[in-house]
Amino acid sequence: MSPTGKKLSELAEYVGGRVVGDDAVIISRISPIEEAGPGDITFLANPRYARFLTNSKASAIIVGPHVIDEQFTQLGRGFLEVAQPYLAFAKILQLFAPVAEYELEINSSAHIEPSAKIGESVSVYPHAYIGKHAIVGNRSILLPGVFLGEGVEVGDDCVLHPNVVVRERCRIGNRVILHAGVVIGSDGFGYAGTGDQRIKIPQVGVVEIEDDVEIGSNTTIDRATLGRTVIGRGVKIDNLVQIAHNVTIGEHSVIAAQVGIAGSTKVGKNVTLAGQVGVVNHIQIGDGATIGPQSGVPRSVPPGALLSGGIGVAPHHEWLKVMTLLPQLPKLWNVVRNLERKVAQLVNREGKEQ
Repeated sequence: MSPTGKKLSELAEYVGGRVVGDDAVIISRISPIEEAGPGDITFLANPRYARFLTNSKASAIIVGPHVIDEQFTQLGRGFLEVAQPYLAFAKILQLFAPVAEYELEINSSAHIEPSAKIGESVSVYPHAYIGKHAIVGNRSILLPGVFLGEGVEVGDDCVLHPNVVVRERCRIGNRVILHAGVVIGSDGFGYAGTGDQRIKIPQVGVVEIEDDVEIGSNTTIDRATLGRTVIGRGVKIDNLVQIAHNVTIGEHSVIAAQVGIAGSTKVGKNVTLAGQVGVVNHIQIGDGATIGPQSGVPRSVPPGALLSGGIGVAPHHEWLKVMTLLPQLPKLWNVVRNLERKVAQLVNREGKEQ
């Protein structure tokens, strides 16, 4: 399908939706609902933007079921009705988005050790370094400043953005995207002893990143103390995430920005960790669990659980009152328990007297 000048009916077939209104309108761009104009398609995935439907100048709007009525069909535009508007938007945006183009060459300023193996149609940009016995798969792209340590393996069709570091012996699967500044395989945070007797525990394991993973800028994934730190197939990780040694992330999980996961924790498949979630070490988070933003996870989580722990924002004077009361909660709890006992005694006494 060509990325320009497509009929709305063609887009509907592409995303598995149905057209209400003009199915022959030509769509050439996708734009935000408040900015869209003629020739644009936009989308409504969040009800809070419904007020824009009437005044939007878009030629077509992607909507969910039961959103449009007679009022909107009289506006003279097309609607693309789908079960999941945001998913349909993503598919159409992929269709119209320009494809990044890379120079298929190995720049003379890149340093590649003689024992390294480079696949076909690989691009290596200026000042990249590929260490001894490293392997780079077919059609992979190494942008400026990428560092691949000794024995690293990078699969086919990967894109490593500027200043990505993959330390020695770590393995990257196929179709993996590592954004700028990602560090794979730095030492895990491991020490033994206390005070001036504290010693570093050698981190001799590796990191394995499976196929179709995308990792955001400046995320760090530590190598295992022994064995492997594993990021499963299809996992999507945001910017500024810290994943410690020997952690396992199950397939197709999603981890938002500033999450921290301590060592040896096992995260299941299709788990969602929202922004700034903190997870302690040596626990398990079951398949399909969702943890809300700024939550601390101190113990294992069962499959499918929906948990939240962050404190919502409040007017400052109310927040001060809450913070003042928090240290007194244990005392208040004891007072309430004592009152409950006294009330129970009074009820029992009245019952006997009757």
